[in-house]
Amino acid sequence: MRIRQYTYFRIGSEIISAAEMSDRLGMSPDEYLERGSTRSSDPVVPRSHSWKVVCNESGLRVDEQIRSVVGRLQPVVDRIAELAGELRELEGGRSTTLQVVRYFDQGDGEEDHPIAGDEGLGMQKLAGQHFLLGLHLDKDVLQFLERTGAELDVDEYG
Repeated sequence: MRIRQYTYFRIGSEIISAAEMSDRLGMSPDEYLERGSTRSSDPVVPRSHSWKVVCNESGLRVDEQIRSVVGRLQPVVDRIAELAGELRELEGGRSTTLQVVRYFDQGDGEEDHPIAGDEGLGMQKLAGQHFLLGLHLDKDVLQFLERTGAELDVDEYG
């Protein structure tokens, strides 16, 4: 089985632009969308502005990707919490999300590898135990989610 995955933290707003979010947070996003910035023959218009910090580094488990994103955001966590609170008051609903996206059996995904450190120990890897499977959210990540009011959303595709 091959797996391709990535994780991102998103702040979304219908009224505050991604540029303004960057100014208020003192941090540039890895990716952003401005409402109304996407056009095609079949008009697709983002319904909100979106500010994202992304980790799509290969070879990392989901929890390692999450810790990478959260670690990058820790210096501005208070500003994120303030902005998220303001957006909840102005717009209602959720404005912050920690998103995990996983694709199973993808040709461009990562192939499984043997158990590290199994030299002569007689350990046997069971079917379905890909090295990227599993997820652990430590106390720091849970506190970050609580502080920023973020929801955890995990999408998996097979």
